[in-house]
Amino acid sequence: MNGADSLCDTLLANNVDVCFANPGTSEMHFVAALDKKPQMRCILGLFEGVVTGAADGYGRMADKPAATLLHLGPGLANGLANLHNARRAHTPMINIVGEHASYHIQYDAPLTSDIESLARPMSDWLHRIESAANVSPAAAAAIEAANQNPGGISTLILPADAAWTEAPEAIQHAKPIPATALDTQALQAASTALGNGRKTVILLSGKALRSGALETASRIAAKTGARLLAQQANSRIERGAGRVMIDRVPFNVDLAVKALEGTEQLILVGSRVPVAFFGYPNKPSVLIPENCEVIALTQPGNDLPQALHELADAVGADRASPITTAERNATTLPTGSLNAASVIQAIGVLSPENAIICDESVSSGRDSFKSTFGSAPHDFLQITGGAIGIGIPLATGASVACPDRKVILMQADGSGMYTPQALWTQAREQLDVVTIIFANRSYAILHNELKMVGAGEPGHNARRMLDLDHPAIDWVHMAQAAGVEAARASTLDSFIDILRSAIARKGPFLIEALI
Repeated sequence: MNGADSLCDTLLANNVDVCFANPGTSEMHFVAALDKKPQMRCILGLFEGVVTGAADGYGRMADKPAATLLHLGPGLANGLANLHNARRAHTPMINIVGEHASYHIQYDAPLTSDIESLARPMSDWLHRIESAANVSPAAAAAIEAANQNPGGISTLILPADAAWTEAPEAIQHAKPIPATALDTQALQAASTALGNGRKTVILLSGKALRSGALETASRIAAKTGARLLAQQANSRIERGAGRVMIDRVPFNVDLAVKALEGTEQLILVGSRVPVAFFGYPNKPSVLIPENCEVIALTQPGNDLPQALHELADAVGADRASPITTAERNATTLPTGSLNAASVIQAIGVLSPENAIICDESVSSGRDSFKSTFGSAPHDFLQITGGAIGIGIPLATGASVACPDRKVILMQADGSGMYTPQALWTQAREQLDVVTIIFANRSYAILHNELKMVGAGEPGHNARRMLDLDHPAIDWVHMAQAAGVEAARASTLDSFIDILRSAIARKGPFLIEALI
């Protein structure tokens, strides 16, 4: 029993049984330990951004952490963008970052770096293992931190000599951390606000967007006349026919301001006050009216469904009927040209029951909700921190967590190029993912942002930085090179035929839609 064995056994003893990995020399003892444990599923990602993004998708759907295995500081640095997204999603995750042997650090070998400084901004919990004897207690503490409400990123630094040195056989078990009680004053403030007749929005995020909690929130809205909204970016929403209809705060500043216009009271349930993604000249940063009263019903550590249940009791809404349940009305396939709207409408009609829809379509998918409210019941996962390159890994991890569910990814072509290596992982693991590339062959969102800051139409140099058409990216051949079957659609009819076929079969498939 060495430190690496102790770490592997501690993970398994605490129900962490998936490891997304891109290991190097310093982690070979841990690789050897994992090799002895067939109950640990080890999944290789060919870039660390794939590893961390896949662990994010897995954690969102499994409601428990996966481990990642990253090679020293540079390996961690390659994965930081998707750790940023995962932290914004409050995804439970345990990063295991290899480190030089403790006695070797003083010699400043080429891969030596300040791992703590790299990890700290993207970690909710961070610890450097001191010795082999410290491995199991530290791993158990990392698991506790990842599992506490609402979920967090734990980063554990494992020096190579702590991995190879003999360790105690005792394995530590993480202690469950109970949810904190709802603050009685916050509950009173929210219930009073809901009874005063003022125009009120209840803004939801996190596990308040699961179907049971949404039904409770809808009963509160039915009883009090409040309006339900989800914050703009959310880790997971349970949507579709038979579930509560809820829209998001729009991404566009002007649309968001209009959507929240006249709001006198804002009740936060697992959410934050809506702010603009960026600062723009002559536009507000905070999107609610200046005189809007903000009431935070919940704090980190609270059980969001329980908080809504208590609020429903407080306002007498426990027996009210939900008022916004969606009907199955996404049944008419689109006609006409192939564009982002028709692609999304087709997805809404053809998605099977219990699908997982992942979204990194960026500008192409801004209005996707209006075409999918009445789709078959599904889970919706989106980019949460704005760091592009999450889509293909996110879908990969979601499929690992839910192998019996069809995963459909709406992927912008520009951001897809950040992590196309995840297609290889999908092929190797034979994951049931349909990737739809919105091939507009440009950073379309940045064309719009150029206008938003008042710069007008792009000239030659700007187009050279914003367009992807010289040369055009061939997604079909790229997917096939990674082992994923693929096809290109240039008309709406061909897209519908290919999508229908891809959904009917098992395994990974990519569709390049030339919009």
